[in-house]
Amino acid sequence: MKWLLCYLAGMSLIAFLLCGIDKRKARKGRWRIPEKTLFFVSGLGGAWGFLLGMLCFHHKTRHWSFRILIPLFSLLWLAACVFLLWKGLPF
Repeated sequence: MKWLLCYLAGMSLIAFLLCGIDKRKARKGRWRIPEKTLFFVSGLGGAWGFLLGMLCFHHKTRHWSFRILIPLFSLLWLAACVFLLWKGLPF
């Protein structure tokens, strides 16, 4: 379980940084990170970090797709962790 938590923490850090970088680029009118990339990183385990980034940077909070999918990804990863703990699998 330690490896899974380290993986999720790393992906969350990456997602949080991507959220901050994209917000900064948006303010400066520069090239942006594609939304597909943001969803991809969130779906791979960075949803908690991206959710925190949405709150800290007030980024993508008006987009319904982000307001629904990012919390959904967070809940799915939480359910997966609880399931693995419940089954006692060695992660």
